[in-house]
Amino acid sequence: MWLGRSTGPRYVPVIPTGSLGLDIALGIGGFPKGRVVEIYGPEASGKTTLGLHVIAESQKSGGYCVFIDAEHALDASMAEALGVNTKNLLLAQPDCGEQALGLVDTFIRSGSVDVVVVDSVAALVPRSELEGEMGDAHMAVQARLMSQALRKLSHSLSRSQTLLIFINQVRSKLVTFGGGPTEVTSGGNALKFYTSVRLNIRRIGSVKKGEEIIGNKTLVKVIKNKLAPPFKTAEFELEFGRGISCEAEILELGNKCGLVSQSASFYRINEEHLRGKEAAKKYLREHHDVRDELIRKIREANFEEQGDTHDLDENFMDVPLENTYGSELKPETIIDNDD
Repeated sequence: MWLGRSTGPRYVPVIPTGSLGLDIALGIGGFPKGRVVEIYGPEASGKTTLGLHVIAESQKSGGYCVFIDAEHALDASMAEALGVNTKNLLLAQPDCGEQALGLVDTFIRSGSVDVVVVDSVAALVPRSELEGEMGDAHMAVQARLMSQALRKLSHSLSRSQTLLIFINQVRSKLVTFGGGPTEVTSGGNALKFYTSVRLNIRRIGSVKKGEEIIGNKTLVKVIKNKLAPPFKTAEFELEFGRGISCEAEILELGNKCGLVSQSASFYRINEEHLRGKEAAKKYLREHHDVRDELIRKIREANFEEQGDTHDLDENFMDVPLENTYGSELKPETIIDNDD
């Protein structure tokens, strides 16, 4: 198999995250299909919300999605408010970690789903722990379970082009030497190696309307990225009952790109003068054509145009084959395994 002469996609297909700023920070426009993604952070930071936004974006393009609710805490009304079509969302609430990962393996091998979200790794309790007594010690049982599952899932993911998202919690590390990390994620170290993208999401402030708090300001840092340069950050607003504020991101990113003008509290969008950020956000909500045009221009300003496929020459066998060092490789020197 010649890597550079394959007829497959040259670039990894992606699913948007629902946040324009995060798509830009990832460098490829979203989460890569056929890969493992980990989203971790403290409580109430927006981990599940981001996962539901990815499901909503996949459903917009006709994809089928699965939500493995290991925490048994998914709110259907909140999912619908974020744009998820709950009628076409497969929901599983397993009893133990083995059952949850077995369902993940079954869905991925079927090749009929586009996104699988596991919420969360910390809630994947091994069966031996459930059957034991309260207070029994179970050393590294969950870590061994995750390691075995990821070994089995990695090959199936690549073939089915399914996006697998693990939502994870953080724990405080009591003893640190030499300025090491003060927080660790659940489920051992195997997940860190198998992920193509790792995101650290945190709440950094509040969004207020007068004296009322209507949302949180969220910071996402790309800790690991196999497809683009890592350690980039993205900030967005998470509004209660609405999710990621796309309009606020358009105003901020459009101002950086020169598409939206801001002077003090006044905004100018396509010759429209608006007073206050809330008025500008309301204008974008009511005028979908203006919002979509700004999103297209912001994406064009931040992403280079890339081709989707690598065209294969029909007469590629007539082209001189070259080895790694650039010298011509004669066809008769190729070893035939059938001889």
